[in-house]
Amino acid sequence: MILPYLSEIMQNQKGVCMKRKVLSGKDLVKLGYPEGKAIGIAINTVLKYFHRSEKEEIYAMLKAVLTDPKAYVEDSVWSKTALALVPAEKKSRVHELLRNRLEYPIYGAAEIEEGARNQMEIAMKLPIAVAGALMPDAHQGYGLPIGGVLATHNAVIPYGVGVDIGCRMCLTAYPLDEKFMERHRSNLKQLLLTNTCFGREIFKRPKEHEVLDRKTFDEIAILRNLKGKAAMQIGSSGSGNHFVEFGLMEIDDNNEWNLPGGNYLAVLSHSGSRGLGAEIARHYTRVAKQLCHLPKEAANLAWLDLNTEAGQEYWIAMNLAGDYASANHHQIHERMAQSLGEKPLLMVENHHNFAWKETLQDGTEVIVHRKGATPAGKNVLGIIPGSMTATGFIVRGKGSAASLNSASHGAGRVMSRSAAKSVITNKMVKQELQQHGVELIGGGLDEAPMVYKDIRKVMRYQQELVDVLGVFTPKIVRMCGDDSPAED
Repeated sequence: MILPYLSEIMQNQKGVCMKRKVLSGKDLVKLGYPEGKAIGIAINTVLKYFHRSEKEEIYAMLKAVLTDPKAYVEDSVWSKTALALVPAEKKSRVHELLRNRLEYPIYGAAEIEEGARNQMEIAMKLPIAVAGALMPDAHQGYGLPIGGVLATHNAVIPYGVGVDIGCRMCLTAYPLDEKFMERHRSNLKQLLLTNTCFGREIFKRPKEHEVLDRKTFDEIAILRNLKGKAAMQIGSSGSGNHFVEFGLMEIDDNNEWNLPGGNYLAVLSHSGSRGLGAEIARHYTRVAKQLCHLPKEAANLAWLDLNTEAGQEYWIAMNLAGDYASANHHQIHERMAQSLGEKPLLMVENHHNFAWKETLQDGTEVIVHRKGATPAGKNVLGIIPGSMTATGFIVRGKGSAASLNSASHGAGRVMSRSAAKSVITNKMVKQELQQHGVELIGGGLDEAPMVYKDIRKVMRYQQELVDVLGVFTPKIVRMCGDDSPAED
């Protein structure tokens, strides 16, 4: 079936909209395209990525792909069209898993569910796998488990990084004490409402940031259509387990920052790269699955070779999303500092859901994926939070080679979101919050404190991975949602 004309809306001199024929299925047949799905895929690609391009540029690209489709099977934009033109290419790119998996350490094995273990077992059978580790907060995810660390040879796995690229923790502390918090509790609650946005909320006047001026947005096709969304959402937080909270940071004397020991008012945030990172992850996961065919149980671990154009594009886009996620947090903390009228005494920031180029002890260069795992290289600082009522920990990495310089990124779930909603009641959550003196703005039953592991147990399982420098106790928590849970 020949598809109808692809048209472009234009304006004449009088400002009246009219249509100009740009491309049709018949035009593609004239170019030499075989009738079939390649034509539909090609037209959809033009609609998505080249709707502002000139007709001559579109025709030139279509001719180039048709002339040498094998040259485009790893192109992030044209791979689907190319693969439709050379269907045999798919069969020749099936990768078999290793018969025997590589060995890897598990921290806190007694607390880790079978689903997460099974996912890690599969990951360690990938032909590109070099080493791995499973953190004590691990639970089942997509592809690589949450809390999974995987080192690969010259390849990056989009689902090994995760959908929320560059998701991170950021903490700032201020020269204000516990008495200030208690006196101004209602004001602090209002500061959270005024200076944070979650989920679909956006600021009426988002702040500018240099990350939005990066040339990368114009150099990679998928990013061109995401810049507007990124500019709208900057400084905001996602839904789910993302939060911004006021609490008390407690540190001893002789600390990392040369501050007097004691309690300090602090702000802790957890969020990532919003819609920008999610779209990058979805797009390049599709590309990876088109190019890297794996057995069904490993399909979500499809990778991109870093020697290919698609692999390089993803790497550049991933790093942009990571920088954007950092900008989101910095703007959150800037707003809070300005509202408090104080300069922060310190900032600690670390990210997960990312891939790093690192070198193993034997000199091997690898790509280390940390999906829900904190970088814990020698003397690297980080934050490992508990739940909305549990203590979080400020840590310094010990540089454990066995764990690939990694630690947990939180407590880890013991209950799925659907199970939480069927078992936990608003009354139970309200009682738990009252018991710990925590006020909650928003938040759903699927993020109740009871759905998480005991963070102190998790920390005991990773004593060889990190040193504890201080603790953070949440007091006023904001998450996505309308209001605090009401009693049933």
